[in-house]
Amino acid sequence: MILLPGLILALELSETNDEVLVRALQRRESQAMADSYDRFGRVVFSVVLGVVRDRVIAEDLTQETFLRAWNRAAGFDAVKGALGPWLLAIARNRAIDHVRSVSGRMDRNSFEFDAREHPSLFVDMEREVINKDHARVLRGAMAKLNQNHRQVIELAYYEGLSQSEMAERLSQPLGTIKTWVRAALKTLRDEIGQELAA
Repeated sequence: MILLPGLILALELSETNDEVLVRALQRRESQAMADSYDRFGRVVFSVVLGVVRDRVIAEDLTQETFLRAWNRAAGFDAVKGALGPWLLAIARNRAIDHVRSVSGRMDRNSFEFDAREHPSLFVDMEREVINKDHARVLRGAMAKLNQNHRQVIELAYYEGLSQSEMAERLSQPLGTIKTWVRAALKTLRDEIGQELAA
């Protein structure tokens, strides 16, 4: 299971402002769905594959994730979170529902996942999807970031903020935020790559 590159991809994707894409999805523009899939398809597939561990099933559940997002786009509130974390939460929940149904252990709790398809609940993703070893590697890499770099990664990953929102919250120019995000992602890539290669 290789989710760390997926995590980095998700953070890179959060660099782009999703407001235009979300509005297009809410207007039911088919190109917006294609663009969403192009931007988030790989990371959604990685999350699903990490849970179900079967490529064919993961492909089906990835398609279901985007179909569900398409059908629920009108209810998506960009103020509460970013598009990427919302899609990943849907993907994770679809995968868990599938595993529960296949194992014959489907109970009333599996039906509660629809209520959990909210970006703010994505903060538990690290503990629930990334295995303990990868979480350790990620924490180690995060610890090597300086305070500014760590802060922008945490704001993107845990709170789903766009770079514009980070600039506003941190009272910094947008260009500075972009520089911090790029530098932080490069450091994370280098540190994680070294650790996984060891």
